[in-house]
Amino acid sequence: MAFVSILKTRTGIEKEIDSFLNLASEAGLIFAQGVDAFLINKLDMFNEHLTHIVATEKEADTLRRSVEDLLYRKTLIPESRGDVLELIEQMDALLGRFKGVMFRVEIERPHIDPSFHDDLKTLVSCVIRAVESATLALRAYFKDISQTSGHIHKIVFWETEADKASTRLQKAIFNNEKLGLDLKMQLRDLARSIDKIADYAEDLADSLAICVIKRSL
Repeated sequence: MAFVSILKTRTGIEKEIDSFLNLASEAGLIFAQGVDAFLINKLDMFNEHLTHIVATEKEADTLRRSVEDLLYRKTLIPESRGDVLELIEQMDALLGRFKGVMFRVEIERPHIDPSFHDDLKTLVSCVIRAVESATLALRAYFKDISQTSGHIHKIVFWETEADKASTRLQKAIFNNEKLGLDLKMQLRDLARSIDKIADYAEDLADSLAICVIKRSL
């Protein structure tokens, strides 16, 4: 029996995976809203988004454990179970990165000059698109593997664009003579931590590409 047909005919695991991926997509949107709120100094709104993303990650963790339990307890897809678990865990870690950056902002409360806002928003947008492409790639892996490669290509594209945006932002930070070195380094580390989310999405893409090859053998 084909891998996809197993997911569609046993225990509703495909529904739980769909719900999990929905939460991953939602986390990116909450993250973007949180950054926007912080940039316009609406800290109460930022904290609401932080609370929301914490709850979203908690719900995703619950779903991840449920998927793992179903895979083991029901002995589903033994030939691909390990690959599925790795992909789900990588996506779960990716979701956690959004929360981690938001906590960093909440703790450090960096002063982000308005001249950096556009570059920062561009970086955030590229990162979110990379993660969204990752969720679409995983959906395709479970439902229509022929579509997976196109989404993997988009992950790589948006990761590259995130690198460009991060580099541009860091150059602008260090070219600003009005900033002290301590603030420059703080903002640089923030830019890197956001860019790193896209790097993890690309890592997931690499793992997924290998899984696709295995299924084609």
